[in-house]
Amino acid sequence: MSRRRILVILASGGSAILLLAAWGFQYIGELSPCKMCIWQRYPHGAAVLLGVLAFAVPSLSLTYLLGALAALTTAGIGIFHAGVEQGLWQGPSTCTSGDVGALSQQDLFDQIMNAPLVRCDEIPWEFLGLSMAGWNAVTSAGLALIWIAAWRAR
Repeated sequence: MSRRRILVILASGGSAILLLAAWGFQYIGELSPCKMCIWQRYPHGAAVLLGVLAFAVPSLSLTYLLGALAALTTAGIGIFHAGVEQGLWQGPSTCTSGDVGALSQQDLFDQIMNAPLVRCDEIPWEFLGLSMAGWNAVTSAGLALIWIAAWRAR
């Protein structure tokens, strides 16, 4: 088997493993995902499909670059999400909490009633100081490097 195919298996397989882990946390560990957690899954799905395409048609160079772009996309979302969890910046208003000091009672009540069940600015799980979003960012950046190595391997 060629070096390029091995790298494609590693890169797309890594995305498949991350997806399976996310579903495991959700369905076995009962950690419901927030909106940004779900956003991070789509590029992994695309990377898996691109891996199948790259394996089937290894001469299609664009596939490897798109795989790297998918991995970088989910890494970027993971970095943004981890920053929201750490309070470094504000996340989307549809899944985070903002300052409620200036809200009227009715506005506060409306915000509570429309709040998402799982907030994006809370860390439900972490390991070695990184949340799942942080780990996704780190591993996805590594997967992007593997995709680029596959692209460069001729």
